[in-house]
Amino acid sequence: MPRRSVLLLILTLCAVALGFAIVTLVVTKNRGFIETQSTPSIGGPFTLVDMTGRAVTDQTYRGKWLLIYFGYTSCPDACPTALTDVGVALKDLGSLVDKLQPLFITIDPGRDTVKVIADYLGSFDPRIVGLTGTQAQIDAVSKAYRVYVARESTGGSNYVVDHGSYFYIMDPDGRFMNVVAGDVSGDEMAKRLREAMGS
Repeated sequence: MPRRSVLLLILTLCAVALGFAIVTLVVTKNRGFIETQSTPSIGGPFTLVDMTGRAVTDQTYRGKWLLIYFGYTSCPDACPTALTDVGVALKDLGSLVDKLQPLFITIDPGRDTVKVIADYLGSFDPRIVGLTGTQAQIDAVSKAYRVYVARESTGGSNYVVDHGSYFYIMDPDGRFMNVVAGDVSGDEMAKRLREAMGS
């Protein structure tokens, strides 16, 4: 075979191989993008402590729908308003409430001990369970639920915690179903829960 023909054949094979590699890369990237966009990764395993001092995990609540809110007991407005609205929603749900477990997970474990959370939640519906843990445990669960948390000093050792205000609805198998803004009314929250629970 003439030398020129051999060179042309080599170049053609290289071009085909390069084209195949580019197509494979594009398909792989697109496939990853589609999976990321269509399956939001919210929620996951956690290990915390409830307001009685009992160690709990995400498995503790399997079989129940979960309404999860992240906040802290020193919160001046968003948290107490949200928890009050949870109480209204629980009353509105009627018999459906037996299938639901509302959780209040602190984002300020340094101040929110078991006793502090228990005392705080005594002012709200008794069906709301408060959870705390070590800073590492709280950081892990906050990351799993993609919760925005930013501690801001107010002078000396005092601080406030800026945080996202949302309710996370999880199904009985622990799968993320929906997120609801923390400022919705109790009636609207009950409506969203009914829709999620299919009732």
